[in-house]
Amino acid sequence: MADRSGIEAGTEQERNVEVVRRYLRTFLTKDLAELAEVVAEDVEIYGSGTAVRGRRYPEAAVSSPGLTVLDQQILEIFAAEDRVVVSMAQTYRRDATGATTVQSACKMYRLAGGRIVQFWGEQDTYGLLRGLGLLPDEPIAF
Repeated sequence: MADRSGIEAGTEQERNVEVVRRYLRTFLTKDLAELAEVVAEDVEIYGSGTAVRGRRYPEAAVSSPGLTVLDQQILEIFAAEDRVVVSMAQTYRRDATGATTVQSACKMYRLAGGRIVQFWGEQDTYGLLRGLGLLPDEPIAF
């Protein structure tokens, strides 16, 4: 029987969705042991004009000193074969000032053997930096 997302219970797609949910949850919990369980050591990461390899990159993002994820909303999650696509919003706090803002993101994950082995995505970094007071709250002049 399919759940609200249309994914059949007990399928590989359902398991992949749960792995991605566990990964995303680490941004709230900062649990690097759980991150290691769901992200391959040599994960490939693409986005923001870069391509890198290695779990140390998402580990650094999860444990960013001075930046705390206060809330996370998964707005949409979709699984097909070995891929999971997520649109989400995370509320961040800049610990030094207490400023908070919401960052939107869209990510796509490829899984193999119960782990994330590749992901692609974009997030509103400009909006995050503006909302936290790290960039002027005015249009950029080109």
